[in-house]
Amino acid sequence: MTPEERNEIQALFERKNGLTELAKIVTADNNELYEKLVKDLGETGTKFQQWWDEKAKQYGWESHPKGNWEINFQTCEITLVVNEA
Repeated sequence: MTPEERNEIQALFERKNGLTELAKIVTADNNELYEKLVKDLGETGTKFQQWWDEKAKQYGWESHPKGNWEINFQTCEITLVVNEA
């Protein structure tokens, strides 16, 4: 994976995490903000998954039904992590 690709997924990862944290404190009382947050979180989650799907196809990464890929942002290395539990 290239540093540019790493930067793409890192930006999406940080945005997704930030929105998830924000969702913990925003209530439906502020309807406009809540609706924007829900929409943005959904769109970011979709972009995040699409990025992984596209790169998996491009690079031919193996998959596992109980697995997910993780990236080391320092080295740009991708690892398949399988949850056997």
